[in-house]
Amino acid sequence: MGYEVTVSDGSTEVVPGADTYQQEGPLTTFFRTEPGRRVVDGWSTRLASFRTVEIVRIRRFEHEAAA
Repeated sequence: MGYEVTVSDGSTEVVPGADTYQQEGPLTTFFRTEPGRRVVDGWSTRLASFRTVEIVRIRRFEHEAAA
């Protein structure tokens, strides 16, 4: 699970392990939360932040389980 973030210069960043995101002032921050939760709280782990005005697209993806 994670997100693919495309920014205004055309580059794409992958944030693996993130299961939610939220805007924090001028930034959009991606988090990993406790299993089964989507709530950002004190137990959440910040994984990456991007300037919100530079984000063109956010796409969620899920990895298939390894056989």
